[in-house]
Formats: sequence, C-alpha cells, structure tokens
Amino acid sequence: MKPIRENKKMPSGLIQLLLVVVIVIIGALIAVVFIKYKKPPQRQEQTVLAPLVKVERLDRRDIQMIIRGYGTVNPRLQVEIVPQVSGKVVWVNPQFKAGGFIRRGELILKIDPRDYELAFRQANAAVAEAQVMLDLEKAEAKIAKEEWQQLHPGQEPASPLVFREPQIRQRQARLESANAGLATANLNLERTRPSLPVDAVIMNERIDLGQYVMIGQSVGAAYGIESMEIEVPLEDKELAWLAIPDNMVSVNAAESSKKGAIARVSANFAGEEKCWPGYVVRTTGQVDITSRLISVVVEVSEPFKDSGSTPPLLPGMFVEVSIEGNILKNAIAVPRDAMHNRNEVWVAKDDQLYVQPLDIVRADRDFAYASSGLDDGDMIIVSSLDMVIEEMKVRIQTESETSTTFAEVVEDQTRTPEVRTE
Repeated sequence: MKPIRENKKMPSGLIQLLLVVVIVIIGALIAVVFIKYKKPPQRQEQTVLAPLVKVERLDRRDIQMIIRGYGTVNPRLQVEIVPQVSGKVVWVNPQFKAGGFIRRGELILKIDPRDYELAFRQANAAVAEAQVMLDLEKAEAKIAKEEWQQLHPGQEPASPLVFREPQIRQRQARLESANAGLATANLNLERTRPSLPVDAVIMNERIDLGQYVMIGQSVGAAYGIESMEIEVPLEDKELAWLAIPDNMVSVNAAESSKKGAIARVSANFAGEEKCWPGYVVRTTGQVDITSRLISVVVEVSEPFKDSGSTPPLLPGMFVEVSIEGNILKNAIAVPRDAMHNRNEVWVAKDDQLYVQPLDIVRADRDFAYASSGLDDGDMIIVSSLDMVIEEMKVRIQTESETSTTFAEVVEDQTRTPEVRTE
C-alpha cells in the first residue's frame, strides 16, 4: 500500500497579517511620493478689518428744556357736605350718589322745614311787636314835647327822660334785635335746602331718605370740577430750569401776577395716550424729608370740558407731566446711549476714533446737553465697542436717514403742545 500524503494549508491569520503589511507598505510609498512632489504653500497676508460703527451728526441749536416728572391728580377744591341745621331728610337729589354730577346752586337734599317755618313766623311777629312798641314810644314822646312847650315855652328840659329819649332808644334796640332774630330764622329756613357753590362731582354719600341729621354731621363729600392739581416731585436743581410764580405776598401787599411755566399732562387712558394742558402755579413750599425732593404744583383748568376725544382728567389718575422750561442757547443734545464715563463721547474723524470730553449742563432720560466740546457737524459714534483706543481705525456706516432720524427725535423730545390761554 502507498502511504497517504497530507495537504498542509497556510493558517488564515498569517494571510491577514501579510495583507496588512502589504497595505501599510503601499500607503507609505504613496505618502512619500506626495510629500516629495507637493508644492509649498503660498504666503498671504491677512487683512485686519477696522470695526464698523454707526455715527450721528450733531449741530448746535437753541434747545427748549423739558422737565419731566410724575404725580397723582387731586381736585383743587374738595369739600365735606355738612348740614348747618338739624332735622329729618324729606328729599334727596337723585344725583347725590358716588359719581353723580350736581351743578352750582342745585339742591342736594331737603330737611323738613316746618319747625324753621314756625320759628320764622315767630321772629316775624316779634319784629312787628317791636315796631309797634317803638311807634307807641315815639307817639308818647311827641305828646310829652307838646305838653312841655305849653307849660314851659322856650325852655329845655333838664333831663332827656322828659322827652322819653332813652325809652325810644330802648325800643329801637329791641326792634334791631327782633330783626336779627328774623334774619337768623330766615337763614335757618334757607339752610334746610343745602346746595354747593360750584359744579361738583359727588365722591360718596352717607344719607338716606327719612334719616335724621344733626348739625355738623357729614352726609357726603364732593369735589369741584373747575380745576385739578398735580404735585410733581423734582430735584432742586431742576427748579432752575423753569419759571415758578411767587406764591408769597410782596412787601407792598400786592400779589404777583406772573404765570408759571406751561405744562403738558399725559396719561394712558382706555389704551390710548391722552393729553391735557396745564400751568405751574406754585411749589409746596417744603422739601420732603424722605426723598429730599421739592414738589411743584401743576394746575389743569376745566378738566371736564368736552374736547372731542379727550376724556376728563379724573382724581387719582397717575400721570406724566412735561414742563416747558428755559431755552438753552447754542447747545448740543447728545443721546444718552452715546455718553461714556459720564461726560465723554467718541468722535469719528478721518476714519479714526477720538475720545472727546464735554461740558454737560443738564441731562435727562434721553439726552445730555453740552455747552462746549463739540462743533457743528461733528460725527459721534453711537455703536458699542468692546475696546477703545485713542485714534484707532474705524469704518463709518453711512446712512442717509441717520441724521434726519436723530434730528426728528430731538425735535420731538423738546416739543410741548400748544396750550390755550384765557
């Protein structure tokens, strides 16, 4: 028998190892070829762009200062309705309720007048009696004079009692007293029909038909609609920019006839911005010990007058008050967003940035007003920058509408509405 031969095969792991080695050698050869024949990179300088900034053109002009503040509307005239006589209420005006309107001289209520009518009749009778007694005394004095002339012709009596002069004066005094009592009775009768001396709106009422009221008992409250007042707290430095009438009497006892600054009162009412004209009439004459502010009083006349779409100015409304102040001559209004370090701005000139200090005269919530430091036509940077270096390069964003928009904003911020004068 022939011996059987065994076919020995190469292990699969060895084959995979050989394939990996071949692939690595081929990759290395390709990399060497690429490195050998690769072109060197060309050098190119990188351009650094200057920051792009927005600018505003500023010009000098005469600027109307506007002093702004906030306050609550209060009626200038507010009264408690208090009867001056006692009695039972027999009639109440249907408008005598919260929100009701009662005109000048219109009856508010009626108090039972019968007791006061009787007192008036008694006083009238007392006057008539005193008049009769005076007439009788004068008649007796006349008779006494005739008898004296018959008995003592051409002589004067030694005592005025002869002609009954003291008695006549006594009767005259009693007649005057009776007339005073009649006037008092008539006044009390008139007081049973109380009314108000001004057109008023009722704030509250505390009376019912048939109720007995006493003298001095408050039955309600009302406020006059002729004018409203708003106390506006301001810093004392703001008072230098507005005209305030002198509320003190001068040395010669003549009151000042000056009018205060014109004001505009505005509030958001029923989802719309509403405005009312007013005037500064006085200050409160004291500094608030908590806030250290002093309040000026702005008066709005005829707040209930029908003026189309403008609603009445009601007590309790929280309003913004813009007061027309003095005019700052030849000044520049700088937007507050463009101010840095309280009194510096960034000026763009010849594509470079310069830090310019300003002489700030006054500042409000929108603008700072400078008297010096800028010239007509200077361009200030209104963009924000992370880092600022003097004379650093900048790129200016030129927009044709930029300066126009800023001018319109300044004009709008310094404009007050025309206020009618009476």
